[in-house]
Amino acid sequence: MEYSSFPSAFSTLFGELPKETWCCSDLYNWEGFWYASSHLPAAMAARLNFQAKDTDVFLTSSMKTGTTWLKAIIPTIMNPIGCMNDDNNDPLLKRHPNELMPSLEFQLFKENPNPDLSYMPSPRLFRTHVPYPMLPESVKNSTCKIVYITRHPKDTFVSLWHFLNSLVTTHGNDPWPMNEAFDSFCRGVHAFGPFHDHVLSYWKESIKRPEKILFLRYEDMKKDPKVESRRMACFLGRPFEKEEEVDKVLWRCSLERLKNLEVNKHGADPWLGFEYKFYFRRGSVGDWKNNMNNEMKEKLDHITAMKFEGSGLGFGN
Repeated sequence: MEYSSFPSAFSTLFGELPKETWCCSDLYNWEGFWYASSHLPAAMAARLNFQAKDTDVFLTSSMKTGTTWLKAIIPTIMNPIGCMNDDNNDPLLKRHPNELMPSLEFQLFKENPNPDLSYMPSPRLFRTHVPYPMLPESVKNSTCKIVYITRHPKDTFVSLWHFLNSLVTTHGNDPWPMNEAFDSFCRGVHAFGPFHDHVLSYWKESIKRPEKILFLRYEDMKKDPKVESRRMACFLGRPFEKEEEVDKVLWRCSLERLKNLEVNKHGADPWLGFEYKFYFRRGSVGDWKNNMNNEMKEKLDHITAMKFEGSGLGFGN
């Protein structure tokens, strides 16, 4: 059953919600966060109907915070083939990372409000961009694991802006001016935003329940991927036994390797229509310096300091 077959409930809902234009789409505010019209019904259905298992693993994040890297690393850790030498059976050779961790709101609940997920083998691996309050209650209340990845706000914004412009220019539209995109990001108006509130929702919960939520910073992953990958593997109950296993996982999942695999050079995500190659750009730390002026830096730094004050969370400069 498609959501379009019962439009009245959602058309009424959308008519009552705050609405803003973001890039080339409309966003609607639900419980303090912004969603595209195609994502909100699916996220609401998932919150209502998804039944978590204790063995499930969730990758959660705001957009463009290093998610694609972890979409490769987590399945490789959870699947023993990732620690073996049989490279020919590496699923990353034939499948984009998006396929290895299906999305609740982009995929599984997009066309059916209560899909049958019984076909998925255990441990089931999922991803979602929704903030912590929007997670299904069964996810919160079960002992399933949540890995949250975030990134410096300035690099997050720049990566998101480049990603959006890759999409709009491919369809013949003019690039979205950076000053407009920056103003929108600072106001918190972007898909699954506000960014800072999204980060805080998982950060605060990770402090309360570190056994439930592993909170990762992209910068830490880049600085010392071995240490962070070991943390992740232990958290997921799949600790590495040998040093070469860590090296193997990081080699398999390196952004450079992923970017150059044939499966990621061609084709598009069937659920979103985004070309696979757009998921891989620089992946560097500090790229904001090549894109933002000092006034923009100061403004976003000020917002970040205000938002995170007293939380114990910081990103440095």
